[in-house]
Amino acid sequence: MPSNDVFAAATAAFATYKTSPGDVRAGFLRAIATAIEALGDELLQTASAESHLPLARLTGERGRTVGQLRLFADLVADGYWAEATIDTALPERQPLPRPDLRRLLLPIGPVVVFGASNFPLAFSTAGGDTAAALAAGCPVVYKAHPGHPRTSALVAGAIAQAAAQCGLPAGVFQHVEGGPAVGAELVQHPAARAVAFTGSFGGGKALFDLAARRPVPIPVYAEMGSVNPIVILPERLAAESAALARQAAQSVLLGVGQFCTNPGLLFVPEGEAATTFITELEAALRAAAPAAMLNAGLAGNYYQHLAGVVNHSAVQPLVQPAPHELEGGPGLARTTAAEWLQDAALQQEVFGPFTLVVTYQSAAELQAAVEALHGQLTCTLWGTAAELAHAAPLAEALREKCGRLLFGGVPTGVEVSPAMTHGGPFPATTDPRSTSVGTYAIKRFARPVTFQDAPAALLPPALRDENPTGLWRVVNSELTQRSLTPS
Repeated sequence: MPSNDVFAAATAAFATYKTSPGDVRAGFLRAIATAIEALGDELLQTASAESHLPLARLTGERGRTVGQLRLFADLVADGYWAEATIDTALPERQPLPRPDLRRLLLPIGPVVVFGASNFPLAFSTAGGDTAAALAAGCPVVYKAHPGHPRTSALVAGAIAQAAAQCGLPAGVFQHVEGGPAVGAELVQHPAARAVAFTGSFGGGKALFDLAARRPVPIPVYAEMGSVNPIVILPERLAAESAALARQAAQSVLLGVGQFCTNPGLLFVPEGEAATTFITELEAALRAAAPAAMLNAGLAGNYYQHLAGVVNHSAVQPLVQPAPHELEGGPGLARTTAAEWLQDAALQQEVFGPFTLVVTYQSAAELQAAVEALHGQLTCTLWGTAAELAHAAPLAEALREKCGRLLFGGVPTGVEVSPAMTHGGPFPATTDPRSTSVGTYAIKRFARPVTFQDAPAALLPPALRDENPTGLWRVVNSELTQRSLTPS
């Protein structure tokens, strides 16, 4: 379908969908979740055949997909997310009166969503970006990922079924297939109001540049990858070197390393404990068999980027798998912080089961390395309680580099919750103020509008004096549910 037809339908749908009550949007999201579950084993088997992911992994991913749809449904059911704020008029104020001011977050319009290759369900057709945009009141034009077209078509059918069941126009969600040229056309269409993308740096930056060159630029929320450094402090390493190595190895190997939160960089202090750590890590990675990656293209990129790191003059390869057309074998290399600091190329993401160990000699050298990090989705700091109590400068430096700072556990595994931030400074994403996981993601697809001295009939219901739905609002700096209508 030509993009003009697609956006004509999306624009027509927006005219009514943008003013739909929260319970209507919530019902739509819940209906999508139910329709996806009704696809049963066919969806899982199709996704497994296209992505080489095991059924157990996809079963969990389906649960996450429907769970986040229902989480957004709960969020929008009462409308509190839209931050209704009222400052009533003060006509007697001196030296100037204050007008009546009422602000609300309103949907921005049709959103172009690009599916991710590594999550054929949770970050794709009905994934977090689609759920957040629909929750905000924005129609979605979805560009299917070529890595799992049949899976995407099945989920798109479930969304269309849910829209019809809820009496919503078909243009509220549209499924578009095609190559890069089709994606570029969608981003450049004048009716598009925002773009959401999860994938490579090259792909995300290209979309960002296209959107910036439009006569009317639009925001691109691109999540583009990360090396997710884990920083280990000396006392913690000395006490738990073997256990920490095994924990790191499990995270590196998870999903054949095909997670945007895969720990691709490990900072460890030089010394005997580091030798134990590296030996144990090497053994764990050597013991892991190669496994099928999502597709041959990703496998090819993995070995190409891996070679770029392990063939670097300052890097010592420890585990170097033989290239394979589909399977990803574990990889490990090491260097020193002094060498790592000399070449930003050593921060390049290797998307697959690989990690680079960087040994540091002193706290000052570690601090310098952390301050040289590029933007990340996550940073992790492992230390004893005593070490962490004195690690404020290091933690602050790490905080400036990421969207999520961990002090326990590993970065793989992203909880879908209101408090989650899955984003970070460039080049991890194109906008560090947002997240692509958790309910805060809805804010990407809404904009604040203030109504000044507006007639009651022209106000959105959430801003009217009578507060018909009993919404929690901030009225004259007080959080309240009260009506402003005199009793």
